[in-house]
Amino acid sequence: MTIFNGKRLETKLFQLDRERMAEGWYSDVYFRNIARILTKLSKEDYEFKGQDIGNIEVEMQIFPRRQPFCILGGIDEALSILKTAAGYKNEDGNFVNTSSKLEIEACHDGEKAYYKGNPHNVDPVIKIRGRYRDFSILETPILGSLTEVSRIATNVYKVMVAARGKDILFFPARFTHYKSQAMHGYAYSLGVNAYNNEYGTNTQRYISTDEQGAWWGGKGGGTISHSYVASFLGDTAESMLQFCRLMPLDVNRIALVDFENNCVSTSLKVLKTMFDKYLELLKSDQVKEAKRYKLFGVRPDNSSDLRDKSVEPLGKKELDNGVNARLIFNLRKALDDAYKDWDLRPEDLEIAKNYCQDVKIIATGGFNPEKIDRFESSQVPVDIYGVGSWLLSNCSCEGTKNDFTGDVVKVKIDGEWIELSKVGRSAADNPKLKKIDLKKIN
Repeated sequence: MTIFNGKRLETKLFQLDRERMAEGWYSDVYFRNIARILTKLSKEDYEFKGQDIGNIEVEMQIFPRRQPFCILGGIDEALSILKTAAGYKNEDGNFVNTSSKLEIEACHDGEKAYYKGNPHNVDPVIKIRGRYRDFSILETPILGSLTEVSRIATNVYKVMVAARGKDILFFPARFTHYKSQAMHGYAYSLGVNAYNNEYGTNTQRYISTDEQGAWWGGKGGGTISHSYVASFLGDTAESMLQFCRLMPLDVNRIALVDFENNCVSTSLKVLKTMFDKYLELLKSDQVKEAKRYKLFGVRPDNSSDLRDKSVEPLGKKELDNGVNARLIFNLRKALDDAYKDWDLRPEDLEIAKNYCQDVKIIATGGFNPEKIDRFESSQVPVDIYGVGSWLLSNCSCEGTKNDFTGDVVKVKIDGEWIELSKVGRSAADNPKLKKIDLKKIN
């Protein structure tokens, strides 16, 4: 369960392939080999140093190796894997579930787990005690789930820190297989909630597909694409008018303004076109209808290979091209002052001023924590950031490499738990671990 709402994800959400999971289909083959050997030794009543090796009981601890910490995710899925697929096949070839015989301790999704580079001093996030051959083959899928969800949740958290808590649009759907969207969207929600929980903020969660919200009840949102503008022969203002007319009010009106690589000019045209319709309806007492034409924001998404026409060249690609600070400053000033050039009646001036200055800037295109931090340090007037591929990053050079390790650290010998692990590892404790009753997991 998450530390934020105390609710555990239901097993059915993970759509686990129980039959093949229990046979080791998703496991590194050497784990399958281990289970087969131990099972055969059990049938042979094999002993070594007086111990029934085939039925040996172990304690395994699972811990992360991302410095200095990671935001935990995937715990619920790991527990569901254990509940669903821990066991063995009997003489008749039928699967016998033995998960109730396992002793489990686990942390919660959303908690922080630290790693300081010392494998003798780690934060275990799951501990499993039981007959090893019943759960040995589950190590691979368990570690994979923990690694994937925790990596993305931590990446999101890092972006939130860089953005000083501003809203982050989750845009990586096109950079991964569609079947991963629910897991990734859940990881995003953990990262946002972890930031809010630590900093006392109320940053909202914005996803781009419904599937990204499938595990936590979120719904995808979005406005228009470049292809939509192209469908209106490149006229962004007209495309937005029709969007406003036909889309429900609960969808934010955000104009994508870089189609002609002239964000300021396009934004001003959209702004004036929508304001004229807004004011016309307001004047005729159609207040609710007027809200359809309230421009929520503009979104520059310029290619890193292009310099926007509103940006004076400095001669350096990294300073001139893409969505850069000078473009955002130009855009903010143009939006704020636009009403001054409109032919307005005196009584409409304040309405127009508020309309223009309420428009938000949503910046997308090549954003990562470093770029966002530069923008925020320079007080670049971005209201919302959209981040895509970086949130899936898994690279040492980016500080996003995230993996989990499972180690046997104790073995039950003559009824007593004895510390035993490979050289370089030690049994460790974590006060955040809680006892888990797998029978209570739905």
